[in-house]
Amino acid sequence: MVGAAVDAGVTRMITMGVDLEHTERGLALAHKHPEVFAGVGHYPTETSPPDLEAMRMLARDERVVAVGEVGLDFQDSAGPPRDVQIERLDSLFTLAVELGLPVSIHNREAAAEVAAAIVAHPGLRGAMHYFALEWNWAERFLDLGFYLSFAGLVTRPSRNALREVVKRCPADRLLLETDSPYGQAHKRMGVPNRPAYLLDTATLVAELRGTSLDELAKVEHANAFALFQKMS
Repeated sequence: MVGAAVDAGVTRMITMGVDLEHTERGLALAHKHPEVFAGVGHYPTETSPPDLEAMRMLARDERVVAVGEVGLDFQDSAGPPRDVQIERLDSLFTLAVELGLPVSIHNREAAAEVAAAIVAHPGLRGAMHYFALEWNWAERFLDLGFYLSFAGLVTRPSRNALREVVKRCPADRLLLETDSPYGQAHKRMGVPNRPAYLLDTATLVAELRGTSLDELAKVEHANAFALFQKMS
């Protein structure tokens, strides 16, 4: 899978963690492949609280470039109560600032609360993972200094408002992702996503922004290296 991605032109990948087990697996993969890096994360719908000390220890690894995936999910009724999620996110943001690492933020129906949590942690930086909101929220997170990360969702014909966000996003805040094995492009619905398929999204994003794939690639490299600094 990594080799296919590199062959397709995807030269850097981050495997985000959703719990300690997945973080450790991601780190093992990162140590095996120089193109892969890892995030130390705790998914918001996890029933158990984050083990901050274990996360802190894992984050000392040279291959860790982010605290993520972390965030809030008010859509999934199986997750912890809202106040518990917010309290946990506060501790995870505190950890990220302490470690000097960017965050990858999961947000489902919690944009106002996520924005408030960011404001409460001066110095926090990161990306809004799998961005799917309209311009008013895009502008809000851009004003907070965050990057917007777009996946295959933007390729779906019904997502006109999201395509407008892609067009208007400042070049130096634009990121692309796969969210593999999810986040498929429209033409691959029903097929597990893969890092190599990032080109599906990149092709449309380049078209929407009136640029070439080569120029978009240069922008993406610069932005990824600026945010996830240890990748460069």
